[in-house]
Parts: sequence; C-alpha cells; structure tokens
Amino acid sequence: MKRIGIISTAVLFAAFGFTASVRAQEHDKDASPEKHQEEAKPEKERPKQDKAAKPEQRENQPEQRHDQDKQNDKQNKEEMSRPDQQQDRERAAQQENQRQEQDKAPKHEPQKDEDQRRNDQRQGQRDDQRRNDQDRDDQQRMQRDNRSSQPEQHGGAGEQQSTWQEHRARNWQSEHRSWQQRGGYHGYHIPDDRFRASFGEAHRFRIVSFPVVVVEGFPRFQADGFWFAVVDPWPEYWADNWYETDDCYVDYYNGGYYLNDVRYPGVRLAINVFVN
Repeated sequence: MKRIGIISTAVLFAAFGFTASVRAQEHDKDASPEKHQEEAKPEKERPKQDKAAKPEQRENQPEQRHDQDKQNDKQNKEEMSRPDQQQDRERAAQQENQRQEQDKAPKHEPQKDEDQRRNDQRQGQRDDQRRNDQDRDDQQRMQRDNRSSQPEQHGGAGEQQSTWQEHRARNWQSEHRSWQQRGGYHGYHIPDDRFRASFGEAHRFRIVSFPVVVVEGFPRFQADGFWFAVVDPWPEYWADNWYETDDCYVDYYNGGYYLNDVRYPGVRLAINVFVN
C-alpha cells in the first residue's frame, strides 16, 4: 500500500511538472512577439528620428551659408583692396624717385651764375669796407703816435748826419729784415693814384731835402704829405753821406714799402708809412 501511495504521489508530481513546463513554453511563445516588436521598434523609430533631425540641420544651414557668405565677402574685399594698396605704394615710390631725381638735377646755370656774381659783388664790397676800416684805423693810430711822440727834428745836413750815423749796420745781411720776416706790413697804404703820381722809381729825391725827425729811435723823413720811418739799418758799405748825394725812391714790393738807393740796386730798406 505504501508503494502504491508513493507511486501515485510520483505520478502526480510528474504530471504537475509537465503541465508547468507546457505553460512556460506557451508563455514564452506569447511573449516573444512582443519582445520582437520591442526590439524592432528602435529600428523603425530611427528613421523617424533621423528624419526629425533633418529639419534642424536645414535650419542651421542658412546660418552656415550666411557666415560663409560673410567670409567670402571679406576675402573678396581684401583681394580687391590689395591692388589699390599696391598701386598706392607704386605711386609713392614713383613720386619719391622723381623727387630724388629733381634733387640730383643740376641747378639752372644762369641763376647759379647770377648768384655767384652777387656773392662776389658782396664779398668785394666787404673787402673794400674792411680795407677802408683798416686804413682809417691805421691813420688814427699813426696820428696818435705822432701826437704822443716828441720828435727831434733835424733839418740841416749836419744835424741829419748824426741821426743817420746812429742807424748804420755793422753786418747788413744779418741785421736786415723784410716785411715778410717782420710778420707782414701793417702801416698805412698809400692810395694807388697818389702813389703813381708821387712815388716809384720815376720819382727820385734826396733825403737831405726833406725834414727828418727821430721818433721812437727811428729816423723819419716827410715827402708829399707822408712820413716814412726807416726801420731797417742802412748797409755799412754805403757812403757816409748817401742821404745827401744819392738819389733815392720809395717802392712797393712784395706786400710792403721800401726805400731804394739808385747807386746800390737790389738793396731795399724796409720803411713804414704814416700820415699826419
């Protein structure tokens, strides 16, 4: 009896298990279409989503085209402006070259000659004025020297003899000095017309016929309104009375005045000219 009960119980359990297995299979069959539908839904819905995204892309495309148009316009403007800038630079360079060529070009010769002539004329006027001022200053200085000095006048031959003997050289070659050696002539300049009319080799004289004075240790003689101071000693080989017997003349040589004795050509005594 126990074995029969056990078998019955086993048969019941087996029947129950089979029934449960069948139901489970049926449930799986029923659920699989839904599952397949759910898995298939995303594939069907993707095109819709893609299609839904296309309008957004279409909405962004005008903005992108607008930005692209702006960039193209900017590039076109830059490209259009480049030739103008290049032309401006070329024009500026051409103008600079023209200016440099004009600077290098020689000035108009007639104008240059006229300017040079005017400059020379002004320079000549300044030189004349400077010489006149120098002559005036020399005259004033010599007048002051004449007024301040107390000359010893020796008119006769006997009086002049002692004066000239004191200025005789012992060695004229070593004691003589020209005006160049003295630093140049700075005395009074006799006007050319006065000099040609009264002096030069054609106008000879004897010193004894003129008044002679001693000023600052040097003998002076007066001729035709001018005083001549003999600053050189006379040569030791001249005659003792040369100032009485020899013909002399005043000459202008190498920038200064000199006294010449006709008997001794080539010997020049430096003399300075003064006016009253």
